[in-house]
Amino acid sequence: MSLGDALSIAMAGLRVNQSAISLVSSNVANAETPGYVRKTLNQGVTVSGQTGTGVQVNGINRQLDDYILAQLRTETSGAAYASLRSSYLNQLQGLFGDPNSTGTLEDAFNGLTTAMQALSTSPDSTSARIGVLNAAQAMASSLNSMSNGIQTLRAGCETGLTDSVSTANNLLKQIASINSQIRTNPQGGTSTDAATAALLDQRDQAINQLSQLMDIRVVTNGANQVTVFTGSGVQLAGMEAATLSFNAQGTVNPSTTWSSNSLTSKLGSITVSYDSGSSIDITSSLKSGQMAAYVELRDNTLVTAQTQLDQFAATLSSSLSDKTTAGTAVTSGPSSGFAVDLSGMQNGNTINIAYTDTATGQQHTVTVVRVDDPTLLPLPQNATNDPNDYVVGIDFSGVSGSAISQLNSALYTKNLQFSGTFPGAVNVLNNPGFSTVNSASVTSTVTALAGGSVEVPLFNDNGAAYSGARSASGNQMTGYAQRISVNSDLLKDSSKLVVYSTSPATAAGDTARPDFMIKQMMKSQYYYSASTGIGSDSAPFKGSLQSFLQQFVGQQGSNAAAAKQLSDGQSVVLNTLQQKLSTSSGVNMDEEMAHLLSLQNAYAANARVMSTINQMYQTLMQAI
Repeated sequence: MSLGDALSIAMAGLRVNQSAISLVSSNVANAETPGYVRKTLNQGVTVSGQTGTGVQVNGINRQLDDYILAQLRTETSGAAYASLRSSYLNQLQGLFGDPNSTGTLEDAFNGLTTAMQALSTSPDSTSARIGVLNAAQAMASSLNSMSNGIQTLRAGCETGLTDSVSTANNLLKQIASINSQIRTNPQGGTSTDAATAALLDQRDQAINQLSQLMDIRVVTNGANQVTVFTGSGVQLAGMEAATLSFNAQGTVNPSTTWSSNSLTSKLGSITVSYDSGSSIDITSSLKSGQMAAYVELRDNTLVTAQTQLDQFAATLSSSLSDKTTAGTAVTSGPSSGFAVDLSGMQNGNTINIAYTDTATGQQHTVTVVRVDDPTLLPLPQNATNDPNDYVVGIDFSGVSGSAISQLNSALYTKNLQFSGTFPGAVNVLNNPGFSTVNSASVTSTVTALAGGSVEVPLFNDNGAAYSGARSASGNQMTGYAQRISVNSDLLKDSSKLVVYSTSPATAAGDTARPDFMIKQMMKSQYYYSASTGIGSDSAPFKGSLQSFLQQFVGQQGSNAAAAKQLSDGQSVVLNTLQQKLSTSSGVNMDEEMAHLLSLQNAYAANARVMSTINQMYQTLMQAI
């Protein structure tokens, strides 16, 4: 080996040592930089001259565990979803309040029943009557404010989706831009140059941030370029970035719901658009991340909470104002049955029929619902909350023909017959040898305060009667908790809380109406819709108003606690993975300092070799 070869090798060693020291300096300086991955030199052997071997830098390696990184992104999405959901459910629980605490819906309900009991004890007391009205107003106000609070939370989800989509677009553009700047290492292998390594750090950081917003899947090719997909397989970014869009709606209320059909949807949808002009709706396909949490809260969790309030408000109103009038026995030729008066029926009111199938001996019930919009027909079987009845919707507007003809057509297979003229008395008759009508009644909404019955429209729908009406714009129950109010006529004349008849006049000390209200609110049991999240269509929850109230308030508390527990668990998993990634890919100051000391010694050794070669050259020159 010549002195020139030796000098060349020593100089190569110094250059590599300088590069290594520079890399250690970069590692130390960026030890606390988010997303920074520890770098090491990729050194290679090179032939110097004909006999010696030197060293060269082939590139820079990022000490990154791809498997842990993939896990981290999955758990980042899960943790973001769980954290946001927990935050919203905690706010929702704040609206519902803790059981048995003051200022809550349950407290307002207890205040109303207590006031009614006081009125039953002293029906002629003006202060007792005013006490009931004040308690009723507090009840309505509580329902109104809670409903407004839920819709505010839903509107917050719309705003959150808008911000998330904007952030996601910026990240996708950044990922695509970095993909375009990535260069492969001329020496081959997985190492890169310093600039490319820094770009990879930036890209990974952008992908990690994107994983907070949605569930993603990342595929890396041999040129260190990535393609980002949603969890359901929709491409978001590669060499070019797709564009996310969200058509946020200006107003969010109980009637605004999301639909996959853009023509009927009243809430914003998340779509992915490409330069080719094609687009894909991914609103319902997101399963994790903040955007998925916003969608789930907006379209499911908060809608269910609103339905619970609406169902409670509707049952509260109907329990006090609905009057069921039994039919009178009637015979028409060989058939017998009952005559029912339909003149007082309103949209949403019902005819209730019980009959026995002669062949099987089984008893059945039929509920006929008055509908004034034929476009809503036929009604689904869950149009009522009773799981045991057969539901028939009849158009009373006359557009579909006479109500009698519709009844005969709809219930022909049940061996029931109808005659008469609507409005007025209608006969519900059996088919001898096939069916026996056991009873028939009409449930109608009372609107008069002193019409002769104890039923009272204490609450109404912004001045209108609540009858559970159905229309093209939706069910009257939807958003009723936001609109429920105390009957203004009662506020003007509180005596009608006791006086239910003027001819003959009800005695001032009559307790019939107060007693009826207490019974309906505290003792009577009702079915509640499965859309409240309690029970199912085949086995709905049945109980008193108070028991239903306790059910859904307790459910909201349990949901909030479970969401908090899940969020805490996800945080533990995420922190563990972050610690693992930091251990494998982060900068360890002790290791870097030890490495720096080793490099310092190597640098000094290479410099010593060069100094020795220099002395040998000087000796040679002197000898010449």
